[in-house]
Amino acid sequence: MRIKALAIAALAFTGCVAGAPVGGRLVTAYEPFARSSAPRQTPPSQTDGPVAAIRVPPGARDTAVQLAQGLVGKSKVVLNGKTYRDDCTGLVRGVYAQLGVDLLSGGAPGDNGVTAIWRYASAHGRLYDGGRPVAGDIVFFRETYDLNKDGAVNDGLTHIGLVEKVGDDGTVMVIHRVARGVVRYKMNLQFKDSAVNEAGRPVNDYLRVAGAQQKPQLTSQLFAGYATLLPIEARLAAR
Repeated sequence: MRIKALAIAALAFTGCVAGAPVGGRLVTAYEPFARSSAPRQTPPSQTDGPVAAIRVPPGARDTAVQLAQGLVGKSKVVLNGKTYRDDCTGLVRGVYAQLGVDLLSGGAPGDNGVTAIWRYASAHGRLYDGGRPVAGDIVFFRETYDLNKDGAVNDGLTHIGLVEKVGDDGTVMVIHRVARGVVRYKMNLQFKDSAVNEAGRPVNDYLRVAGAQQKPQLTSQLFAGYATLLPIEARLAAR
C-alpha cells in the first residue's frame, strides 16, 4: 500500500529544512497498539490534504533541548513562572509552550494527555515508527503502566518524552518525567530486548517495573513512535 506523506508547511520564521527520522515507517493513521478494554475515541487518519502549519522562533529545537536539560534532576516542571502538571506530559507540554505551541489544543473527549499530543502531532507534523530521530523530537511509549487498572495490557499510549541527542551507535537519550522527577533514559531500538549491547554497554533503561504477571520492560520494548514537529535546521539535517 502506498503511504502518503504528511507535509509540514511554513513552520518557522527563518528558512529551514523540514525533515524526519532516517528510516522508520511514516505513520499516517492512529494505531491502537493494544485492544482497549472499553470503546474509546482514537485520533483520525491524517492522510489527505495539508496539515495545519505552526510557527516557532528560529532555533526552536536547540531551545527545546536546552529547556529540557535545565529541568533534569528537578521534581517539578516550572518554566517561565508557570508550573506544569506533575506527569510526563507536563514536561513536554511545558517545553513546547515556551515555543508558542500548545500540544493539547487538538485533544478530544476521552483522550489522555499522551494521546492528545499524538493527535496534535498527526495534524501538525509527522509520526514515525522508528528510524533515527533528531534532538527536540517527541518520543511516545505504550503500556508503561496499567492506566485503566484492569490488569490487562490494553492501555495504548501512556508515556511521552523529548529526544535530547542520538549517539553514534543509535542510542537515543530521552529526557522525560517519571514519578521521582525529570530524568534521562537510554533507548536503542537495535537491541529491542536487551538492556546492553554486544560489548555490555547499557543501551536501554527499564521503563516499566515488574508486575504480578509481567516482567520489567525496557524503553525499546515499549516504544510507540516519534513525532517531528519542529523545523530541522541545515546543520541538523546534514547529520
